[in-house]
Amino acid sequence: MKKNIFFFLFMLPLIACSQTSNTMKNIVSDYEFTSHYITLDSIDISYVKEGNGSKTLLFVHGLSSNADAWSKNIKHLKKRYTCVALDLPGYGKSAKPNVAYTPTYFSKIIVAFIKQLDLKNVILVGHSMGGQASIKVAINKPDIIDKLILVAPAGIEEFSKEHGKFMKATFTPEFVAGTTNEQIKNNYALNFYKQPKEVDKMIADRIAIKKASDFDAHCRAISKSIAGMLDDPVVNDLGQISLKTLVLYGENDMLIPNRYFHPELNVVKIGETAKEKITHSTLVFVEESGHFLQFEQADSVNNLIEDFVENN
Repeated sequence: MKKNIFFFLFMLPLIACSQTSNTMKNIVSDYEFTSHYITLDSIDISYVKEGNGSKTLLFVHGLSSNADAWSKNIKHLKKRYTCVALDLPGYGKSAKPNVAYTPTYFSKIIVAFIKQLDLKNVILVGHSMGGQASIKVAINKPDIIDKLILVAPAGIEEFSKEHGKFMKATFTPEFVAGTTNEQIKNNYALNFYKQPKEVDKMIADRIAIKKASDFDAHCRAISKSIAGMLDDPVVNDLGQISLKTLVLYGENDMLIPNRYFHPELNVVKIGETAKEKITHSTLVFVEESGHFLQFEQADSVNNLIEDFVENN
């Protein structure tokens, strides 16, 4: 009996160590650039930082994504700017706490991140869900950033209470966790006009993290992020944005607007709504690109970012 107890006590640290090393942080393949870590409000945040320009591009990823989504942009833009991309809480290599994953919550994390790293001359670049969070930053803390770039931002399209209720009831943590490998591949395909070969790495990572010890927490983060975007809207507050803003959409975006709930809309109407409501905004539609345009048409997006940063 004593032997069994001793064996059990001996094994506990090994089990704990095994579970710790099996987190998404260690399962996700290496990012294009080295990951660094800081702690914000007791939450470990992963980020990459490249370049040493006087102006800082701070990249914020979208739903089910991570900092590596900006690798093609950082690779080029780091030659001219300081480029920083973070993994939001719940995503990538960052911790996955049980918190309110709303755009307002993410915006507070972004503001704290900027302050802790003492980033200067910040141009905030947000994609999809990250765009909606970036809008919150621009509205509530405009003094902390110089300009705003929104890449296929969420939050411009409005949903009825019934549609929101349906989506929240559907996209539960269990539903996200149960996504099959084939569905994962199909979901990624919807993000692109012509899917680049490099997306294979994203798909492989998404499949691999099913075995992570914190995968359930990640699924919870996704579910709560969807509910958060619905419950914490920005569209009626866009007129409060005082910053110069660049709005980019892919001409062939299959995710915005939602084809199921809004078959009467198209991405042009969504983009024009953003331009109309944001006073100092420039709207550009990028050809032959879907929702993930910064990855699919990186050269075009990089050129548009540079032009906006330098000439507007």
